[in-house]
Amino acid sequence: MAVPKRKQSKSRTNKRRANFKLTSPAMSVCSCGEMKLPHRVCPVCGGYRGKQVLEMDEE
Repeated sequence: MAVPKRKQSKSRTNKRRANFKLTSPAMSVCSCGEMKLPHRVCPVCGGYRGKQVLEMDEE
């Protein structure tokens, strides 16, 4: 098995970890004005591409 010859320094470890960036998911605006994931039915109004696809319960 491959085993490191020397301990990796804290600065080298932190440099590697500094390049990892979380990205927020892409969001689009529904026709009802709510934010939703693209290419998916709106969870608020049940619409997709301007058409009513799901019947949503009014609470």
